[in-house]
Amino acid sequence: MDAPQPADGQDPINPQPYEARAGLSRSELGSEDFLAANGITQLTVVDSTGSTNADLLQGVTVDPRAWPDLSVLTAEHQTAARGRLDRHWEAPPLSSVLVSIVLRPVNAEGRPLPTHTYSWFSLLAALALREALLETAGIPAEIKWPNDVMVRGRKIAGILAQLGPMGDGTVPPVILGTGLNVTLTAAELPVPTATSVLLENARTVDRTALLKSYLSRFAALYRSFCNADGDPAAGLGGGPSLHKRVESVMSTLGKQVRAQLPGDHEIIGHASRLDEYGSLLVVDAARHEHVVTAGDVVHLRPWTPPGSGGGTAAEPGTGASESGYA
Repeated sequence: MDAPQPADGQDPINPQPYEARAGLSRSELGSEDFLAANGITQLTVVDSTGSTNADLLQGVTVDPRAWPDLSVLTAEHQTAARGRLDRHWEAPPLSSVLVSIVLRPVNAEGRPLPTHTYSWFSLLAALALREALLETAGIPAEIKWPNDVMVRGRKIAGILAQLGPMGDGTVPPVILGTGLNVTLTAAELPVPTATSVLLENARTVDRTALLKSYLSRFAALYRSFCNADGDPAAGLGGGPSLHKRVESVMSTLGKQVRAQLPGDHEIIGHASRLDEYGSLLVVDAARHEHVVTAGDVVHLRPWTPPGSGGGTAAEPGTGASESGYA
């Protein structure tokens, strides 16, 4: 089946803005059947806001009981979005899936997950989004550690997890933000090495369908992970573990990388695997294994040894939206 073409025969790489943009279907997203089937406690759509993550962080601070587990906030436009390490980015209205979720992780008996398991939530979200893109839009995607979703080497989405307040005696909440480029044209991309659903000739650019697919897959993986007490080595839903699923679709592994750390420190070596906390293990030339955590790394870039014909490779997706929720 051929991919749908933009309205009026417009070429998706034309420098003019993409005009066939529609708002999210609030009736579909707010359907009781959809919400109940996925355990979503509430879903709010707003026309515009500064940042859905910032809104939910404020919400869980001011009135924690108003934002239970799997509360969802999505926006048609964000004006002050921030990514990882406070990187700023902005996309045209109605062009992206911009969604944040409140997580209060407990198992089936109501026992809170250890907070060290929270480091897996960004990767779990990336896995859910990858599955949604493949099954809904027909786009093959991969995960780039620590929190980006890539298509053919270009960034299509970013994810940002932020820890909420811990002082009220309840389960410490996590705010998980995801941003997916949907109908951005080449001229609207934040950097030339990014991409969008539209530019990948997808089966659909319906943001409502993509958002519902992502939320459904995320909720199923999240609940299974919680019921396994946050054990990344436990099977999920009768299938492989989260650890194995993420490693199997991670483009970072098996590559030579340069991890830039705070204070101008760097580690160069072979990205070998993920540890039990979702950190990246990098083996240097002296065969020393280094643990690189998502919270510490400033940039993670492919690396080519000097004199091998390439120098240091450029990182896909760098710029305003790199490693953010984009």
